[in-house]
Amino acid sequence: MTTGRLPHGPAAAGMSRRAALGGLLGLGAATSAGAQAWPSRPIRMIVPFAPGGGADITARFVAEPLGAALGQPIVIENRGGAGGTIGTAAVAQAPADGYTLLYGTPGPLITNPHLMASLPYDAARDFAPVSVLTKGAYVMALHRDVPARNVAEVIALARTRPGQLTYASSGVGAGSHLAGELLCIEAGIRMSHVPFRGTGPALQETAAGRVTMSIDSYGPMLPLLQAGNLRAIAVTSATRMPELPDLPTIAETIPRFEVTVVNYVCVRSGTSPPIIARLNEALVRVLSDPGLDERMRAAGSSPPQGSTPEELGALLRSESAKWGEVIRRAGIQAG
Repeated sequence: MTTGRLPHGPAAAGMSRRAALGGLLGLGAATSAGAQAWPSRPIRMIVPFAPGGGADITARFVAEPLGAALGQPIVIENRGGAGGTIGTAAVAQAPADGYTLLYGTPGPLITNPHLMASLPYDAARDFAPVSVLTKGAYVMALHRDVPARNVAEVIALARTRPGQLTYASSGVGAGSHLAGELLCIEAGIRMSHVPFRGTGPALQETAAGRVTMSIDSYGPMLPLLQAGNLRAIAVTSATRMPELPDLPTIAETIPRFEVTVVNYVCVRSGTSPPIIARLNEALVRVLSDPGLDERMRAAGSSPPQGSTPEELGALLRSESAKWGEVIRRAGIQAG
């Protein structure tokens, strides 16, 4: 006759250990099987900016070959607004199943946490890094009539005219704004910031001579440089850009000056590590394709460059610390 009492003592402990081990093995098998089955349906890549911009263009370059590598289409979903926070929040609120990707730029996870008093997500907690997509730099360009031919002459001119030289940006807190602020800090000069609603208007106003200079993306700047309305004098990368080998770096005048423009892919935190590993492997393989590199460079995009999740995580942390300090010292607030 059984009493219904559970076993106790050493036998019970042994049974508990075996049951726990069996449960862990079962969980591991389920996780592995789930990763092998992923993806079984289309994946959406949220670009937290409007269609037609640099992030959207690069996302579409990557989406097609990535979908082919994974065996499921990658659907681009543009969710612009609030400096990228609306689309980024949508990823933070999505299931942690690998079917929603964030196309990130410096704003959402690097600078916005320092610029904005309140965000609908936690940049450090809510996202898991997958891979770098591109690492590029800005070009420093002057209106053609500015009497300076290099960075040293710009600095000298700014010192003789404190606050009179102006630099355009695509908005308060944008990368082009922060690059100008970093230049002022590192060179010990004072210039006036003139924000616009986007890169296009900022560059057009600089080309028209209503603003002294811009530090911005090379692709949108290229037609204005070719027309002779802007004059490029330097790049913000630590070393010279392969596509612009004759253009010096700002660091050649201001040691250690560097502005890196990183685009990347993240998923919701809690996503299965095997899914992240598979997504990373596919991305790195796609980004190493010479044909993709050629197409992106021809469009004025930064060259593709993959990474491990750990490398992207370290880069996001270091860039956040760097730009947080610049934002604090400059007293910038975007809302």
